[in-house]
Amino acid sequence: MASRLAALPNPAAPAPSQDWWRDAVVYQVYLRSFADSNGDGIGDIAGLRSRLPYLIWLGVDALWINPHYPSGGADGGYDIVDYRAVDPDYGDLDDLEDLIADANQLGLKVILDVVPNHTSDQHPWFQAALQNPDGPEASRYHFAPASTEPPNNWQSLFGGPAWSRTPDGRWYLHLFAPQQPDLNWRDPAVADDFDATLRFWLDRGVSGFRVDVAYGLIKDEQLRDNPGAYSPTLFGHGPEQAMTWNQPEVHDVWRRWRAICDEYPDTMLVGEVCLADLDQVALYSRPDEMHQSFSFRLIKSGWDAAAFADGVQTALDAFATVGAPVSWVLGNHDKDRQVTRFGGGALGTARARAAALLMLSLPGSPYLYAGDELGLPQAVVPDAAKLDPIFHRSGGARAGRDGCRVPMPWNEADGVGFSPDGAAEPWLPIPDGWSQHAVSRQTRDGGSTLTLYRRALALRAAHPALGSGWATVSTSGDVLTVRCVGDDETVTCVLNMGTDTALVPHAGSVMLASNTHVRGAHGTVALPADTAVWLLED
Repeated sequence: MASRLAALPNPAAPAPSQDWWRDAVVYQVYLRSFADSNGDGIGDIAGLRSRLPYLIWLGVDALWINPHYPSGGADGGYDIVDYRAVDPDYGDLDDLEDLIADANQLGLKVILDVVPNHTSDQHPWFQAALQNPDGPEASRYHFAPASTEPPNNWQSLFGGPAWSRTPDGRWYLHLFAPQQPDLNWRDPAVADDFDATLRFWLDRGVSGFRVDVAYGLIKDEQLRDNPGAYSPTLFGHGPEQAMTWNQPEVHDVWRRWRAICDEYPDTMLVGEVCLADLDQVALYSRPDEMHQSFSFRLIKSGWDAAAFADGVQTALDAFATVGAPVSWVLGNHDKDRQVTRFGGGALGTARARAAALLMLSLPGSPYLYAGDELGLPQAVVPDAAKLDPIFHRSGGARAGRDGCRVPMPWNEADGVGFSPDGAAEPWLPIPDGWSQHAVSRQTRDGGSTLTLYRRALALRAAHPALGSGWATVSTSGDVLTVRCVGDDETVTCVLNMGTDTALVPHAGSVMLASNTHVRGAHGTVALPADTAVWLLED
């Protein structure tokens, strides 16, 4: 197995801890868009491996890699053909093992994405089920007999009915794209096969798994109608989706997976649980289930102090009942970039910087999406270049997610350093002016968003009150205050979400601010609009 560690910096690896996940800063990489090593226009494992020094320099603790498996290509890698292999677009198994080895030697945990709700329609099981309706593979999916109408009113999250026909007239369930048939987790063969998948990767040194659609594996056994239709305006899926999501039996799956992880010390599970009720989300992180389940309240909140305060306090309260840390999320591969969500341009950038300081101060584990540390906006992707099934299944009514998946800008040269010179065109077009956000450019700028993130992560590592303490949340008008208390110190994060400068009383020193115009004197900080500050109490 080849190694490039001699070419990498060699910082002292942190001492291992079985609870590393409780406050780890996790960096999410959309593999296809991170770094292309061979010039085919597609990010790959070797490219990611070459950028490990950047992650160490930035100061993150763990790396989450979006799906790397052979895929049918219908949904950005989330339609999987083989769960125990590597897509040739990204490399091979040796490449991934080398990446894991290098990362672990540097003290960087590696978390893989696993997708248990559905497979690709190209998966051998589904292909066998198409050929033989009475074979064992057919029971591993949700099939219904041929009839004029679908079995129920369930809707796909990507638009349209959740049922499609097979060539012989049967119906099959797909809560996402038609190329993603849902697995039937009531069939023991499904659970047994995923046990083998987990062990396959854990035996290769991964430190955990991000579990896609963790709330959706079990469906209503009688396939009864939902009482309502999916609504994208909700924080997550509520009672209107009662028959498709959050069935009680799903928790048995996570108890089984937790028992496997417990055989491999220092490993963890984090679940994508898109439910409106955070008390329900927290149940997925009970001591015998997953270690974490994402709190998506902040990623769904507008720029409003009361909404952010409620999102923070509700999550802290809910997860405290099960003794789990909160997994905070402000950006990911499914959501418009923060800069754009918060208003775009200079306004959106200022707000995204301030929100970053808030998230990085909170007790628990923040998940950063690659490019957020650069202040990337949502890229404008021409309709002709869009690949997201959400765009195509909605007839263009929904823009889709391509704009947050555009390749990472590394330098100011043509192609922004995503691929080597002379490479093929990138898999998604790179916008004009993308180089202004490049890593190389921002490392030279002491006021850049990248510099802010790096300073914040260094301070977080040096001050345990940030991330691993406990917190109190309060608001005064448009000003949100989170007081983070550790064993030996207290750090307060104050975020001004209003339109006017706020005068904030404090007794201590300014550690870091998202805006260089923050001023403090005589026990008061003048905090401009859309700005956050960390204050170390005396």
